[in-house]
Amino acid sequence: MSNVEEFPYSPRRQPTEFEALVAAGQTVLDAIPGAVCLCDAEGLLIAFNTEAVQLWGRTPNPAKKEHFCGSHQLYLPDGSPLARSDCPMATAVRAGTPIRNAEVIMARPDGSRFTALINIRALRDHSGNIQGAFNCFQDITERKQIEEEVRRKTQDLEDFFENSAVGLHIVSGEGIILRANKAELALLGYSPEEYIGRHIAEFHADAPVIGDILQRLSCGQPLDRYPARLRARDGSVKHVLITSNGRFVDGKFVNTRCFTVDTTDLQAANEARQASDARLAATYEAAIVGISEADESGRFLRVNDSLCRITGRSRGELLAMTFYDYTDPDDQAKDAELYAAQVRGEVENYTIRKRALRPDGSVRHLDISSSSVRDPNGRFLYGVRVAQDVTATKQLEDRLREGEQRMRDLLEALPAAIYTTNAEGRINFFNRAAVEMAGRTPQPGDEWCVTWKLYWPDGSPLPHDECPMAMALRENRPVRGAEAIAERPDGKRVPFIPYPTPLRDAKGHLVGAINMLVDISERKEAENAQKVLIDELNHRVKNTLATVQSLASQTARHAADLQEFLPTFTGRLLALARAHDLLTTRNWQDAPFEQLVHDIVAPVSGGRVVTGGPNVNLDARTALSVTMVLNELLTNAAKYGSLSAPDGAVSLTWKIVDSGRSQITLECEWSERGGPPVTPPKRRGFGTRLMERCVEHDLAGDFDLVFETEGTRSRMVFPIRGASTNV
Repeated sequence: MSNVEEFPYSPRRQPTEFEALVAAGQTVLDAIPGAVCLCDAEGLLIAFNTEAVQLWGRTPNPAKKEHFCGSHQLYLPDGSPLARSDCPMATAVRAGTPIRNAEVIMARPDGSRFTALINIRALRDHSGNIQGAFNCFQDITERKQIEEEVRRKTQDLEDFFENSAVGLHIVSGEGIILRANKAELALLGYSPEEYIGRHIAEFHADAPVIGDILQRLSCGQPLDRYPARLRARDGSVKHVLITSNGRFVDGKFVNTRCFTVDTTDLQAANEARQASDARLAATYEAAIVGISEADESGRFLRVNDSLCRITGRSRGELLAMTFYDYTDPDDQAKDAELYAAQVRGEVENYTIRKRALRPDGSVRHLDISSSSVRDPNGRFLYGVRVAQDVTATKQLEDRLREGEQRMRDLLEALPAAIYTTNAEGRINFFNRAAVEMAGRTPQPGDEWCVTWKLYWPDGSPLPHDECPMAMALRENRPVRGAEAIAERPDGKRVPFIPYPTPLRDAKGHLVGAINMLVDISERKEAENAQKVLIDELNHRVKNTLATVQSLASQTARHAADLQEFLPTFTGRLLALARAHDLLTTRNWQDAPFEQLVHDIVAPVSGGRVVTGGPNVNLDARTALSVTMVLNELLTNAAKYGSLSAPDGAVSLTWKIVDSGRSQITLECEWSERGGPPVTPPKRRGFGTRLMERCVEHDLAGDFDLVFETEGTRSRMVFPIRGASTNV
């Protein structure tokens, strides 16, 4: 263990203690019953035995010239680090002061620690000079633990005595008061100096009673709730019950230990106490909650019968386990975290719902309320836990939750906007249809309605607190027959009919309301469309009758006879009818120009009219005028123009032109080819005037008709403002 070279010495001189220890060798050191080590005058560690190595957990390396101690690290008893230069061995080497029963903490390389009791003596030469020091130390960790346990138990006893809720006092065999706790002094109102050291008989109001008490105790008879009366410092008399026994040593009566309970108000409060006891007993018998006490690790210290019944375990089984042991693994971490915080004093109490696993495999849901019991210094003593079996409640809550979820799913699936509020009108539910109708997502705290702004049907503002939902809540009645208009944040307005209905609990108390908003936009549009259609129909009937009358009059005026009148008039009337048919199928809304052309030329042309142009929708008025023009051109081509010859053909094309003045026009070209040579008419007939009137007068456009030898050409241009186009 050591390679220390022996110091030579003269046989005429006795070796010093230091020299003798150095010369003794490793075998002698190992023979010493205890851990020892030797340092020279410089503090260099030069020798140590095997037991020291075992306690240090390491073997010092002589080559590294270690000083004072061979332990890995040193600490003071309070755990703070201790430098080797400040350790007891260093003090002994430097000052020569012996160290008696000092305590330090030594740490090993593996991290373990032990408390060492150290005794060090400086070694001097014949002249008194310090040659080194010898250290003998031992592991007293177990002894320290025992001392700590004794200290803790003593502290608990002292705490029990001083802070007990009842009066405690100790009386010597001669009747002198030796000790009294706070409750005893407070009961009688004396200071310690006024009470302790005096004879107990001075404070008893009845001499025979105290005499009997001392006699019984001296004979070894214990007292159990012995009634007596004591004089208080203020002159009043306290009624007490004394519980006591005598302490004997070697058969000799040494002292008594007495518990004093104040019962002064017992007689006056007897009836109230009896009533209270009856209520308490009834409550206890009817209680179904489990009550337990647990230490800081969660191990049960005490349990009641209800907890045994709830957990399905006996009292003995519970007292051998912690409350984590029967907790569902998924709930253990949360309960352990909260209980650890309670033990540390971060929280005084907490509540948690968890699952308890019973031995029969069943699961119980428990509501746990845990609180702390601490000593006057705030140290955690134990936790009091109250467990209530809420399995049935949990199952009911689950069913209610499932029912609520099904109801929410149903409300979400409904196409109508639905929302609910609490009794104060705060929105607490809304479905997707409500969001879509309102054009916004309601925010927490919104009142009465999900919409952004409200208006009456006449367009006047409707305050939210005066809406039908607010009225239903204020008056606690359903509101029916009302209409309103909701304005979305994007400016769009939606007419709707609300159906607010109060919601009440089982006792009939108002708890909120539900409202369904039915979007009547389509109905309103249909009503408006119907009105427009009727108005348009009235107008068109009048115009049609006037047009028919004009066609009949003008056609008759320019016809030579009835035989010439009938086909001309019939053709014009049929063209007008086809336009009416097309507009009627579209509810007298916009008519497609391409469809209009097809309906006019298809019955007559036999496929010899080639048409082409962009998709254009014409309003009803424009469609009627264009129909009359195209019918005249087609009729003239069939009678006199290109369609009167087998190889003749007609080209009808159109295009949309932007005039640059925020006006869009439609330009149509009619061109005939392959017919007989054309000669201009000697006079303008009714057909030409009709076409000019339809385009230039009715449509505010331009109409050109040119009779070229190769065939008739026509060009008409008219605005299509208000008509929809899709180029």
